[in-house]
This record gives sequence, C-alpha cells and structure tokens, in this order.
Amino acid sequence: MPEVSDTQAFLDPDASREYLRSWKDNVDRVAAQAAAMSEQIERLRVRARDGNGLAEVTIDSAGVLVGLELTDRIRRFEPEVVARAVMSALRGARAEAADRAHDIAVETMGPDSFSARTTADRMRQVLEQPDYDQPPSEDEPDPKGH
Repeated sequence: MPEVSDTQAFLDPDASREYLRSWKDNVDRVAAQAAAMSEQIERLRVRARDGNGLAEVTIDSAGVLVGLELTDRIRRFEPEVVARAVMSALRGARAEAADRAHDIAVETMGPDSFSARTTADRMRQVLEQPDYDQPPSEDEPDPKGH
C-alpha cells in the first residue's frame, strides 16, 4: 500500500485516491480471508476415540458433541469406565479441533496475521476448557477438590 507521508503528497488528489484505493483493496482482501476462515471453521468436524477403543465421538467447531458411537466392548465395563472413555475421546477431539482451527486460521489469514492468532487462541480456550461438570478420570485430579 503506498504511503502518503508528507502534506504535499496527501493534498495531491491522485495520490490520495491511490492511497484510498489501496487501503480499500487491503480491507476487502482481509475481509475475504476472514470470511473464508469463518466458513472453514464453521464446517469443522472432528472424530476421536478413547485410548481403549470403547467410544468414538464427533464434535463440531464449537466442541459440541454431535455424534457418539460405543463399541460392543462397553458391555464388559462398569458405566463409570464407559463415561470416562467418552470424556477422554471428547477431550481428544476438542484438542484436535483446536489444532485444526489454528491451521485453518494460519492458512487463510497468514502466519503473521493478528486475526489468525486471535482466532486460534480463542478457539483453543473454548475447545480445551475443562469440563468441570463431569467426574474426573482416574488419572486426572478433581478440579472441585473432591
């Protein structure tokens, strides 16, 4: 984008028009990139399994559970174990979604984009926040101190 640095250049109508045209083109380009990023993130779906192969979850871009498949193996386990398997798969899916949202932001907006970094950081915060209403797994501490 051309610089309009001195008063004389700024007062030149042609230079001013060129500056404004260049500025508008830049704004339009960033808006198009942001729209593309938003569309790709909105379509994001992630599937993940727990480590024992009991459960597979599918989440949307907000981390909301949109699909759950349980294997026949769950019949051999207590309900609490199955619940932990589902939560483990959900945590894995959310972490993967955060990584993929980051990749989408960087690919569409560019690696030096403040918008990309802000979007990726916000997605990571939302997707990887602990789910305190669920019982902790045996290998993770209870956030409520129980």
